[in-house]
Amino acid sequence: MRLKSTERAPDEQKRNFLKIMGTLIIGVGMVGTLRSVVQYIIPPSTQAETSFPVLTLVLANGNPIHTSDLIVNNSATVTFDYPLQGEPNFLLRLGDSGNTDVKIPPSKVSIPSTGGSYQSPGGVGPYGSVVAASAICEHLGCVPPEIKFFPPSSSTTPGKIHCSCHGSTYDPYSGFSVVTGPTRIPLPSLVLSYDSTQDTYAATMMVGPTLYGHTSDLSGGNAITTKGTVVSTT
Repeated sequence: MRLKSTERAPDEQKRNFLKIMGTLIIGVGMVGTLRSVVQYIIPPSTQAETSFPVLTLVLANGNPIHTSDLIVNNSATVTFDYPLQGEPNFLLRLGDSGNTDVKIPPSKVSIPSTGGSYQSPGGVGPYGSVVAASAICEHLGCVPPEIKFFPPSSSTTPGKIHCSCHGSTYDPYSGFSVVTGPTRIPLPSLVLSYDSTQDTYAATMMVGPTLYGHTSDLSGGNAITTKGTVVSTT
């Protein structure tokens, strides 16, 4: 009996060794599969820009947009992409109820979600009335036409940007600050530059909270590859 036990020992050691190796092989395969699944579900972000680009605002024909191309209190939605492709922004020439240009000063904008604040850039152009901000609602990411500007003469949320998805409202006359929820984050503002000698406009950077769903305003998408960004009206 002792001799039989001694003879079985090498066989048992061999089986145990094969079991261990099999387990290791399966484990390595599972790790590889898991890594593939995770990469498929959560693709890596693309760093499309390293700094905010300076992009001239142009018409569809490529010509720079001029002040005369902008209608005071335009009830149509005027947008352009910035800083990345597919990132719409409002372009507004703000006025009073009589459609006379209103100079928009820089203002302190509160961020209800954090208790913080920042300085909005104010208006530019010959009357200081041209402003821009993200057209992506900071509540759940709705974009035009669900979110739009209502002129001061409108019977619905006059002089405000209102999102019909869930009712969030912003004030473009006060740095696109939050007026009503459910959003608790203002619309990020764009800093526009104005060349008075050419009567042209350019987007230079963004200020305020990051764009909806972004960890960085410059990542997660594709850069605009031209020197201009097209302004469109819908």
